[in-house]
Amino acid sequence: HPTESGFTTDVLALYDWAKERSGNSSILFWGHSLGTGIATNVARKLQEERGVQLDAIVLESPYTNIREAAAHVPVTKIYRYFPGFEYLILDSLALANMFFRSDENVKVLACPLLILHAEDDTVLPLHLGHKLFEMAHSAYKDKTKVKFIAFPKKLGLGHDYISFNPELPTLVK
Repeated sequence: HPTESGFTTDVLALYDWAKERSGNSSILFWGHSLGTGIATNVARKLQEERGVQLDAIVLESPYTNIREAAAHVPVTKIYRYFPGFEYLILDSLALANMFFRSDENVKVLACPLLILHAEDDTVLPLHLGHKLFEMAHSAYKDKTKVKFIAFPKKLGLGHDYISFNPELPTLVK
């Protein structure tokens, strides 16, 4: 069964594998949606347990934590008004040890952080990405290391297509 701990352990192993083979090349984490929580978990673990700071993290369509994300995803919309919604849906994530606390993780990170979010994201609303940015920006000592890029609704990138934007390589660089 997938677990937050299992995802984190898997990505740590992948990081170790890539680091062994990359020489002095930069390694950055790029997380999309659920992967943004995994990316910040692993970056924090590397920093706190190994003293390793990533070269950068890119978070595409992020959220603050899984509980807040679950409260906003469209599939839960019809259930939000039913009695017991928080207990049955949101609290069940905590009971399964699924937290993905990017909001807590970004408060202790020091590596460059880029947050990308589309204004027309209907899965994870823009305000979650912006809230995460504000938390990181407030916590980072070097404010220039934290950037937020919102892609206009007119581009139609939604939740899944930021990577299709032809300007993305320039923006990330």
